[in-house]
Amino acid sequence: MGYQHITAKAGAATAPATRPGIVALESAFAALREEFQLASHYPPAALAEAEAAIASLELPTPDHTDVEFVTIDPPGSTDLDQALHIERDGTGYRVRYAIADVPAFVRPDGELDAETRRRGQTIYAPDEKVPLHPDDITDNVGSLLADSVRGAFVWDFRLDANGEVTDVGLQRARVRSRARLAYAEVQEQIDAGSATDSLMLLREVGLKRVELERRRGGASLNLPEQEIVPTDDGGYRIKASSAHPVEDWNAQISLMAGMAAARLMMDGRVGILRTMPPPDDKSLRHFLRQTQALGREWDTSVPYGEYLRTLDASDPRQLAILHAAAALFRGAAYTPFDGRVPERHVQAAIAAPYAHTTAPLRRLVDRFVLVLCEALANAREVPHWVRDALPALPGLMAASDLRAAQVERASLDLVEAALLVHRVGQEFDAVVVSGSKPSPANGAPAANGERRPAQPLDRIASSQNGTRPSASAKPFGTVQLADPPVTARCEGDMESGTTIRVRLVTADIQKRLVLFERV
Repeated sequence: MGYQHITAKAGAATAPATRPGIVALESAFAALREEFQLASHYPPAALAEAEAAIASLELPTPDHTDVEFVTIDPPGSTDLDQALHIERDGTGYRVRYAIADVPAFVRPDGELDAETRRRGQTIYAPDEKVPLHPDDITDNVGSLLADSVRGAFVWDFRLDANGEVTDVGLQRARVRSRARLAYAEVQEQIDAGSATDSLMLLREVGLKRVELERRRGGASLNLPEQEIVPTDDGGYRIKASSAHPVEDWNAQISLMAGMAAARLMMDGRVGILRTMPPPDDKSLRHFLRQTQALGREWDTSVPYGEYLRTLDASDPRQLAILHAAAALFRGAAYTPFDGRVPERHVQAAIAAPYAHTTAPLRRLVDRFVLVLCEALANAREVPHWVRDALPALPGLMAASDLRAAQVERASLDLVEAALLVHRVGQEFDAVVVSGSKPSPANGAPAANGERRPAQPLDRIASSQNGTRPSASAKPFGTVQLADPPVTARCEGDMESGTTIRVRLVTADIQKRLVLFERV
């Protein structure tokens, strides 16, 4: 399916949890967590250390509680890393961006530090999240919840009339968010003209930052969010939600902070960057052929990032192109340095140097980047424990990225099967994403029916291979269904870009297996 975010409501009121299909889905979710050793419970020593840190917490002295910050997140979110306020500053803008002060709760080289290093990041399974930090930090005292005074790292940006950054400050301070907002309601308020001045300026600044990204040659994948919900007949359906423009505008503020963090570290000659090489010629040629096959050819005189912005994810063929484009976003890595800026220091999709710094509740490396940047911004020595951690962080993050990617891939396989479990034997219209090829033996289920371990996948890797192929020697391809919006394996002769009729042969929740055949 290739969705960026999948959630599930297995116990929704429309379908009691006693239904066999719901029980099967819940059982599969539990098996998935066990397979990938996702431990929700924290070790007692780490919990005790967290509780002691919470009890002895002292908020920073600078007081920014008069700034009317707000948070903007998916509905229901409680792990709130960022809060925002924008105002006019002459002909330009002042953007203040508060990031949760997670380092205040984690003693360097302590039990909690060790456990967060083991976890690396919050893992989002379809039915629940496995948090990086204990719940009381993640969803309560560490989160920038509305009407609560919190410690934060406050980025202070001055922008010119074109949205270019002219000055950057960063300090620890106490803040108070005024409201916990969801994207849909913010978009509605902005469109109606009833939003606060700060939110109206978010559109103004966001659009200018998008234009700057376009000029840099940056690119992004805007795949739709999906939610799987049970139906009254014991099956499942996908509830799709297209991205709101405000999500892109808000993301531009986060990107701006990440670029500023990278610049601070590069100027200070110490830090850790998020880097990614540009796509190679072979990948670009393959992507061009895929766009031709799917009927919306990429004019290579146009940068691929600009081309991607023209695609409509609600169209199955264009959604398939977005999935295919994920192959251009490979090779992301964390690159530490101390003393000399690395030769390869650009994140190609952003088309600029970049660092992860805006999600410390959910990602390990951000905690270190925040402390490092705050020291550099205020001409202080970088703490030794930050410097000492830099060489280990790439390995820790790579391990957690791999686990997150494996969980995401397995979750997608599971959700695909759940969507179709009651439709075996039915026929569907489908677009061929990739044409027929000989069926490989590698990746097939073992002879005893057990699934082989999930293979390493890039977190944003394309799902065009669908579910793992069977041991059949028949030719197979990959097809994209419009309803439900599933990308999966299909047996039979087929040509890329054509529309064919397919029949569902298998949909097995426990084995996370979906298979079609051409009619």
